[in-house]
Amino acid sequence: MIEQPAYTGFGFSDEEWGLLVGLPQSVLSAASAAESDGSRRTRAESAAGLEGIAAGRESASPLVAAVAGEIVARVGDPEAGAELPVVAPADPAALIDDVLARSAQAAALLAAKVDEGEAGAYKHWLVEIADQVVGAAATGGLLGLGGDQVSASERQFRDRLAQTLND
Repeated sequence: MIEQPAYTGFGFSDEEWGLLVGLPQSVLSAASAAESDGSRRTRAESAAGLEGIAAGRESASPLVAAVAGEIVARVGDPEAGAELPVVAPADPAALIDDVLARSAQAAALLAAKVDEGEAGAYKHWLVEIADQVVGAAATGGLLGLGGDQVSASERQFRDRLAQTLND
């Protein structure tokens, strides 16, 4: 007997599942790109985001746990030392706009395919990932001292994401 992919149990097509699995990493990248922080801070943001994604495996939501499990299977477990490459988009504003548009698509997809609890858990998880990324490294300051923990542009991205997802 051929084993069915996990997403079929949730009623998603391969393309729909791809959107849901790709979005957490995209949120991580967009949250990090919201403020140009330098490579050390960007690595800290990436690590915090990957930890947030991996933490989804422990979610009470079967959907979030399945998505997080698939992402970790693809990119590696931060508890085992896996790190994501640092992404420096050529056009951060375009990346942010794309992620917000895909977030709106995901919210509509979830509203049509899963119950409100599962949809809410997934959307809240995305916002938590953004929160972890933008709070991972202070912006500004001198020699790592001072500065803002969350810059205005990072806060704006996080707020726009939450608004897009109605979370």
